[in-house]
Amino acid sequence: MSEQEHSRRRAEPTRPNMPGYGIHSSGEGMLPWSHVDERMARARNYWVATTRPNGRPHCAPVWGAWVDGTFYFGSGPRSRKARNLSANPNVVVHLESGDDVVILEGTAEEVADPDPSLFTRIADAYAAKYLDPETAEEFRPSSAEGMYAVRPHLAFAWLERDFPSTATRWVFR
Repeated sequence: MSEQEHSRRRAEPTRPNMPGYGIHSSGEGMLPWSHVDERMARARNYWVATTRPNGRPHCAPVWGAWVDGTFYFGSGPRSRKARNLSANPNVVVHLESGDDVVILEGTAEEVADPDPSLFTRIADAYAAKYLDPETAEEFRPSSAEGMYAVRPHLAFAWLERDFPSTATRWVFR
C-alpha cells in the first residue's frame, strides 16, 4: 500500500498498548508505513496464523506477494489453512524476523475473479522472488484458484535494536 493509499484508509501511526514494556507515549521514533510496505514486499516467507474450527491455533509458513497494501498467498482447497479460513477468515500474518518485526491482522478473502491487470502484478511479484523447486524456473501462479487476499485491519512494526521507541501500530477503519 502506498503512503497515499494508506492515508485514504486513515490509519495514523500510534503506539501499541504493551503494558510493562516501556513503550513511549510520544510519537518520536515511530516507524513510517513505508517501513511495513518495504518489508512485506521483499520478504520471502510469511507466517500465516489461522484458527481451527475447534478454536485451536494453526500457523504455517507460506510464499506470498504484497501488492497495493494487500497480502496475497495461496493454499490448496483441502489444506488445514483453507479449511480454517473457510470456518473463520480472521488471520495473522507475521514476517520471519523477530528483530525487524511486521505483524498484520486482517480477514482473508478468496480471490475469486481478479482483474487481469491485478493478477498479472501478483504473478509478477511472485516470479520476482520465487523459483519453482522442481524446474528452477520462476514460479508464477497460473490462476487465482486457491489464492487469498489479506487487507490489514491492524498492523504492528518495530525494530528490536530500537525497541520500545520504534514500536508502532496502525488501526485501519
